[in-house]
Amino acid sequence: MTTRAVAIGVGHYLPERIVPNSEFEKTLDTTDEWIRTRSGIERRHIAAEGETTSQMAIAAARAALKDAGLTADDIDAVVLATSTPDHTFPSVATMVQAGLGMTRGFAFDVQAVCAGFVFALANANALIISGQARRVLVIGAETFSRIMDWTDRSTCVLFGDGAGALVLEAQEGKGTPDDRGILATDLNSDGRYKDMLYVDGGVSTTQTSGYLRMQGNALFRQAVEKLTETAESALHKAGLEDSDVDWIVPHQANIRIIAGTAKKMGIPMEQVVLTVQDHGNTSAASIPLALSVGKARGQIKPGDLLVTEAIGGGLAWGSVVIRW
Repeated sequence: MTTRAVAIGVGHYLPERIVPNSEFEKTLDTTDEWIRTRSGIERRHIAAEGETTSQMAIAAARAALKDAGLTADDIDAVVLATSTPDHTFPSVATMVQAGLGMTRGFAFDVQAVCAGFVFALANANALIISGQARRVLVIGAETFSRIMDWTDRSTCVLFGDGAGALVLEAQEGKGTPDDRGILATDLNSDGRYKDMLYVDGGVSTTQTSGYLRMQGNALFRQAVEKLTETAESALHKAGLEDSDVDWIVPHQANIRIIAGTAKKMGIPMEQVVLTVQDHGNTSAASIPLALSVGKARGQIKPGDLLVTEAIGGGLAWGSVVIRW
């Protein structure tokens, strides 16, 4: 028998305020058509004044716990991916722990920008298969609106806020690709590409949060190749092929990147869970948001084979193969 980290609950939270592309036409030299054509984004959610990453994460966590039929007392650990924490420290994960009323276990943050949730899943999987935790709450939560330069039309139209959460539980499998749960992970990074996507602030440099800066065209060229490679690497580790995939649940950054990756893998867009049009790029929150929405839509069903893949600042990229 083999211990697997099985998804037993999923949930999400989105801020109430919805900002359509047309709103940017009032302040920037851009149009709804320009944004849609280049990114696939039609609208995004923006956090209210005073609404924080931890608050959104707590709401998503509660939704995932409800979906799993569990309470906070049933959770051993919280692993939270974010690049926009409430404070420099403590971790957002510990704030979620307190907000849920957890008085045991442990909690920590993971920072890999848009690839954060994939890295968090890999960490949670390792905790479960090593026996350090039986149930882990894995969360991606971001308030990227707080690090946007609202005069930079090349970046501010792309991002949104939100949170998604997944409950993983240790269950026994047969050790085959037919098992439910996480079947393989693949993580990568290369710091030489830092200047493609970064924030120009920080505690040890400017003591301010700074603004997001991106070399969009250069990042696009890296993204399709690296996302395809990591997805196929994870599938190979699991003893599976592209043709075995039921759904790609990608990081929702850009429709052209998503479509390019699917094409290289030979998977039709009808088998890709898409939320980018409604949420924009929510960084580490985008994959758990897509998982939750995909389940709610009736797309993702028990037994389906999913590949999640993401790339973000660092550069950091990776993928997870999971049977739902």
